[in-house]
Amino acid sequence: MDKVLVEVFIPAANQSFDTFLPLKSPLHEVVLLLANTMTELSQGYFTGTEQTILCSRYTGEIFNINSTVEELGFKNGTKLMLL
Repeated sequence: MDKVLVEVFIPAANQSFDTFLPLKSPLHEVVLLLANTMTELSQGYFTGTEQTILCSRYTGEIFNINSTVEELGFKNGTKLMLL
C-alpha cells in the first residue's frame, strides 16, 4: 500500500477531514497540497500560507518537512493538525 488515510484537523474551522497521503512524498509537498485543499474545504476559515505547519494533534509535535510521510511513521488513522 503506497498511501495512508489520516485525519487532518483544522482548528481555525473547527473541522476534521480524512485524506490519503502518499508514503513516498516529502512532507513539504504534502503540507502545500493540504494547505491548498483545506483552504477550499474550510470555506475561508483557514488560509494556507508559507508558514503553514503540520503537527500531531495529540502532542503538538511539529513534523520535519524534509522527511517523507513514511519516515515520519504515519499510519492509517493518524490524527494531524494543520496550523
